[in-house]
Amino acid sequence: MRKAGFENFTAIQQAILDPELAGRDLRISSQTGSGKTVALGLLLAPSVAIAAATAQPRKGRKVAPAAPVALLIAPTRELAGQLGRELRWLYAPLGARVLVVTGGTSVMQERSQLQALPQVVIGTPGRLLDHLRAGALKLDQLKTIALDEADEMLDMNFEEELDGILGYAPDARRTHLVSATFPREVVRLADRLQQDAVSVQGTVLGQANADIEHVVMLVRQSDRFNAAVNVLLRYPQDKTLLFVRTRAETVRLAEELCAAGLAARALNGEMTQRERTATFNQFRSGAVQYLVATDVAARGLDVQDIGRVIQVDLPDNADVFTHRSGRTGRAGRHGTNVLFAAARAEFRVKGLLRGARVEARLAPIPTSAEILAAADERLADSFLRDLARADGDVDARSQDLAERLLAKHSPAELVACLLKREAERSHGTPRNVRDDAKPARRERTPHKAGSRSQPRQRPQGDFITYQVSWGAHAGADTRRLLAMVCRRGDVSSDVVGAIRVAPTSSTVEMSSSAAQRFERAVTR
Repeated sequence: MRKAGFENFTAIQQAILDPELAGRDLRISSQTGSGKTVALGLLLAPSVAIAAATAQPRKGRKVAPAAPVALLIAPTRELAGQLGRELRWLYAPLGARVLVVTGGTSVMQERSQLQALPQVVIGTPGRLLDHLRAGALKLDQLKTIALDEADEMLDMNFEEELDGILGYAPDARRTHLVSATFPREVVRLADRLQQDAVSVQGTVLGQANADIEHVVMLVRQSDRFNAAVNVLLRYPQDKTLLFVRTRAETVRLAEELCAAGLAARALNGEMTQRERTATFNQFRSGAVQYLVATDVAARGLDVQDIGRVIQVDLPDNADVFTHRSGRTGRAGRHGTNVLFAAARAEFRVKGLLRGARVEARLAPIPTSAEILAAADERLADSFLRDLARADGDVDARSQDLAERLLAKHSPAELVACLLKREAERSHGTPRNVRDDAKPARRERTPHKAGSRSQPRQRPQGDFITYQVSWGAHAGADTRRLLAMVCRRGDVSSDVVGAIRVAPTSSTVEMSSSAAQRFERAVTR
């Protein structure tokens, strides 16, 4: 465990090792990210160690159904895979074999792997039941069965499959339930499956995770994607999980983030298992820094180094709020949970925070000035670190080039040019987003005749049409396109002509008098 970064047992891991719990059925609860999986692994370790030590050599062994001593059931493929990764490294010194079987993968390949007779099998309910019915898996040697994320198992209507699996299990077994929460439905299931069960808590049920800071930002519904861009540009170093309500919005927001120069991917139920696995692995490895997901797709997501969660859309209830925010602040790390909400949702937000038993501070959406200032600080720090590491050791080619440039330009000019080039390469463009704060009540003043603002007039003269790879499917509209063109092209709105928005791209007319300046600006 020390090799994996554990110096001490967490509270739930320490509680599991209590000798008085030997032989008892357990109901294990603790905060998300508190080490419940390793705690479960420690609980199963004695029987797994004996089975691994007494296993027959593979050569010369007759083909037989797998007969594990431990069976773990998980509600999702992703969670089953994470359980497998955790238990493989934990049991590696024992020489124990751990196999994961889930839907969306080859049944025949799994049956071949079952013939290796793993001591531990982890799977989703449907696939486990398939292997039991086919005779590729039997449970007559089973010592322990564990249901992980039992509350989500019930939410996903797996109770019938669970009954089917348990029908193959011997009566003389230990049955453990692991759940972040134990609502009435989970207690009812536990009462039916367990005998003389004991509750084991790493933290008091309902107690807030002190490692998570909760922040509320007041954002208009139409501005929430722009607000997400600004938060990520302000804190680009944090691996971030963003929650939205629908599958379509995972794609839209991911595209919006990519357009802003932020490496993001969507994770939703419409993706194939191969796509979901690849996306998850990219996020876990850090190849992708930002992941946009629905609640269902992110169930059981266990990535230890998520530094920030952004709840772009409000959760349905306090339990969903807790599950979302619990993706960060794991294994003793500090994390930040950001909740976007419109000002009119004030009472709903207060109810969510009260139900989750957490306090949150109100914070403004990062502004363009704040984002750029922070980016400049990071850039300056990066250069200074490189200089300190170099310690005067510069190759002859770079030294010669520097001297030639310094002969023609001042040091300040050269440094400014280099910094500008680096900044343009590494910074995304902040969005203009207003806090959705409640405006102060003020008296209405009657409009004078003719005082209404006039619609933007088409400028006179010739125009050149440009195509933009941003369309309505990714959230483009004429207002946002006009703002982007003016900002990126360094032009004013009075030289922009007609803007036409199509599903996947758009066209923008530019006055010929400003076309050269526009082209230079956008190709810098």
